[in-house]
Amino acid sequence: MEDFKALIKEIIKFRDERDWEQFHNSKDLALALSVEASELLELFLWKNNEDFNLNKLKDELADVFMYAFLIANKNDLDIHQIVLDKIKKNADKYPVDKAKGNSTKYNEL
Repeated sequence: MEDFKALIKEIIKFRDERDWEQFHNSKDLALALSVEASELLELFLWKNNEDFNLNKLKDELADVFMYAFLIANKNDLDIHQIVLDKIKKNADKYPVDKAKGNSTKYNEL
């Protein structure tokens, strides 16, 4: 938990040194996250499953994480708690006895 707080503090410091908070409303952060997720996907386009540049993967994944953390911070969300809550929701939708080894969507199990 403290690692997330320290990491977000570094991201905020970087942002504030550049006076970018003015651009960081929830909508624009979500759009930026989507753009970065698309850049992450592009690394795999027209390639085999594990055929990608690891350094580029690190950069794009870091961008995705940074925007996700900024959105959480902007909306006063506890990253640790919202992930645990989502795992619980997913566990309810995908019980082990039905979902184990199965990629079927929860409403078709």
